Amino acid sequence: MAALQAREMAKLGYDVLQIDLLGCGDSSGDFAEAGWRDWQDDVHRACRWLRTRSDAPLILWGLRAGCLLAASAAVTLKEAANFIYWQPVVSGKQHWQQFIRLKMASELASGQAKTVSEQLRRQLSNGQSVEIAGYTFSPALVESLEAAELNPPIDLGGRVAWLELSTREGASPSPVSRKCIGQWEAAGGYRLDARMIHGPGFWQSSEIEDAPELIEATVAVLESWQ
Repeated sequence: MAALQAREMAKLGYDVLQIDLLGCGDSSGDFAEAGWRDWQDDVHRACRWLRTRSDAPLILWGLRAGCLLAASAAVTLKEAANFIYWQPVVSGKQHWQQFIRLKMASELASGQAKTVSEQLRRQLSNGQSVEIAGYTFSPALVESLEAAELNPPIDLGGRVAWLELSTREGASPSPVSRKCIGQWEAAGGYRLDARMIHGPGFWQSSEIEDAPELIEATVAVLESWQ
């Protein structure tokens, strides 16, 4: 889905760089060895590479927890950035709880689901990595993820496209999302365009899912910024 959006934006004349973070996709390294700081450095390197080829306004585009990463990386960039947030995660701690629930679901058949959270905490506190849904999380990565919040970088300002998906007609952002949107607006200097888009939660499916309305909305927001 992200690759499709990148191609569509490139066709419209945008300079687009889609990166695989350390240990993800086709990148080098192992996910088990990757850390939050490594991924922030990847974002910084990507921005420097883009700057050698384009002088267009910088836009950081994230999906889910990638939005947390984009906001945290922007703090130490040497220029202000705009943001495209797809289904943004606003709390890394809550996001980690979703991974724990995945682990609990996988342990239901063994009857160990009730003790999963405690076991994971014990492993991490002992400096041991944990495996969930095929991914090996190091204690350092979990600690960084739990500490991450989708806070606006102070004194930078810019534009933010906040796009959430729902299959329900007339859906509205959750109270948690509305609170976070209000914090960005109150921070000063940020102009938000928050929209609910009709479409599937493609990040949850192992099958290929299309969300054409999300692509259309993203392009529409970008055109409104020109």
